[in-house]
Amino acid sequence: MVKIVVEVSKYLLLLIMVLFTLETFMVLKYKNEEAKTRIMRKQIILMLFFNFLAYVVMFLVKEQTEMVMIYLGVIIYILLVQAMYRLVYRRASLILVNTMCMLLSVGFVIQTRLGISYAIKQLLIVAVSTTLSMLIPVIVRKVRFIRQIPWVYGVVGILLLTAVLALSKVSGGANLSIEIGGITFQFSEFVKITFVFFIAGMLREVTDFRQVAITTGVAALHVIILVLSKDLGAALIYFMAYVVMVYVATGKAGYAALGLGGMGAASVVAYKLFSHIRVRFHVWRDPFADYQGTGYQIVQALFGVCAGGWFGTGLFLGSPEMIPLARVDFTYAAICEEMGILFGICLILLCMGMYFLIVNISMKLKEPFYKLVAIGLGTEYCFQVFLTIGGTTKFIPMTGVTLPLVSYGGSSVMCTIFMISIIQGLYILREDEDDALRFIRRKRQAAAARQQREAREQGQRPGAAYVEQGQRPGTAYGGQDQSTRPLYDMQELRTQEYMDPAERERELKDQWIRRQRLEEQQRKYEEEKRRVEQSGVPEDLEQRINEETEKSIHW
Repeated sequence: MVKIVVEVSKYLLLLIMVLFTLETFMVLKYKNEEAKTRIMRKQIILMLFFNFLAYVVMFLVKEQTEMVMIYLGVIIYILLVQAMYRLVYRRASLILVNTMCMLLSVGFVIQTRLGISYAIKQLLIVAVSTTLSMLIPVIVRKVRFIRQIPWVYGVVGILLLTAVLALSKVSGGANLSIEIGGITFQFSEFVKITFVFFIAGMLREVTDFRQVAITTGVAALHVIILVLSKDLGAALIYFMAYVVMVYVATGKAGYAALGLGGMGAASVVAYKLFSHIRVRFHVWRDPFADYQGTGYQIVQALFGVCAGGWFGTGLFLGSPEMIPLARVDFTYAAICEEMGILFGICLILLCMGMYFLIVNISMKLKEPFYKLVAIGLGTEYCFQVFLTIGGTTKFIPMTGVTLPLVSYGGSSVMCTIFMISIIQGLYILREDEDDALRFIRRKRQAAAARQQREAREQGQRPGAAYVEQGQRPGTAYGGQDQSTRPLYDMQELRTQEYMDPAERERELKDQWIRRQRLEEQQRKYEEEKRRVEQSGVPEDLEQRINEETEKSIHW
């Protein structure tokens, strides 16, 4: 009976994942807020049902009460995160929150499958990280000097990476982390953020060759330290973020081409100098040549991906524990084995959906610094997903990085949650700019409407006066040529002598509609004014809006 439940559950889990992924992309299509709200509510229901079904199946198979505790912890976490963002940050991107929670849910399920103790640790780390990250949107929104200290970010990043190179213990052939007070920190994960802030600060105003050269020198120093530490995955992530940010800041494809060419040359040099790089390259070319030795990890990962087929074996019906490092580097292989290749494809699409959401936020930001920060963090996330899944499937050589929010790893998951919180802060900042823009436009429109109404009230005269004087309405008015007066004034000159009852009724109705529009516009103007006074208008926004917005009102 339990096997039947497991068999049915794998199809239901796949269906939930497909529906959730489709809803993530559908949000990008709709502009109506009500439609987006409906989609996000559906996603929350799907997410809760996904966790309920997965943990019920695992409990039926193993009958361990710890799984019930983990399930309750995950549900409480999801509900608290949803509530906190709705109460504290009402303008946050809730679809980004849903996507993050769904990826974490997949991670909790597979970590519980591989080892309950690791799942409990992961849940605690995620809870602490999320609590700390709730302060980040406030800092991004209110603290404006963060864009003016790029050298602080650069120096801090280099010092942290140098400390890891000098003080860390070798793990898996690389210098990756430092243990402080019994807690292991992988500083290269946190330096991802300072690295992006450094490049964004350097290129936010000046993008000439000299500035790009200086930025390149400091960025190259980051990458060289990582290569010396044999942390090749992090080095590639840093480099790709640098290339994309320089291209976005300058708009010159030559810089990007030069950077990619330099990466190719550096790869050849690294292949000649470092033996571990040569080993990984040969394993990538033919992992079966040394099946019991250097190629064992890749071969077992490939077996795991293929063993479950399209729909997977079902939870606890596969053997993902035979995959080395299944909790960290090869989590994607374990997911494909028990949940299926189709589930794995949906997972890739969901990760790309998060990247598209980040890029969408980036493209709508007007301040260059914030735009570069968003696109840099999004590039790091996207390329890390590519390195992890590409290495697992033998598409590229394995680099030893984790799948963000899914694989086990304290520093990795904490850094990713912080990055998403920074993106949320930028999204809220963009909403503030939009409100300020709408406020100033309403202000101008209200002023223009008031001027038009005053001019109309002062300029109205009976049309009969023109008849008595033998003049046509519109030829003369107080000694002024009426050809220069606006159309609505000419319409107001018409009187009952020139109107039949139906036309007069239409005219009165039009006047009433115009009056209602003015009152509605004034009400909205007052609401926008109160909202902007509460949130604050970003500096320099008034000047940018003066250059962009229209200067006249159209009925």
